Amino acid sequence: MSKNSSSNSGGIGLVGAVFIVFLILKLTNHIDWSWWWVTSPLWMPMSISAIIFVLYLVIKSCFGK
Repeated sequence: MSKNSSSNSGGIGLVGAVFIVFLILKLTNHIDWSWWWVTSPLWMPMSISAIIFVLYLVIKSCFGK
């Protein structure tokens, strides 16, 4: 039996890969960034989503019923 082509591969994805690259560069002293920037691929997508959701609620409360 073959796997369905729409099944999830369970990989780490782009965000995880970028975080791992930043982490390795930080730990090997190739970059001198704050840990906030090294971990930014983990928290930035959620922060951007939260900001968009809050803006949606504000706009809806101002212009919607």
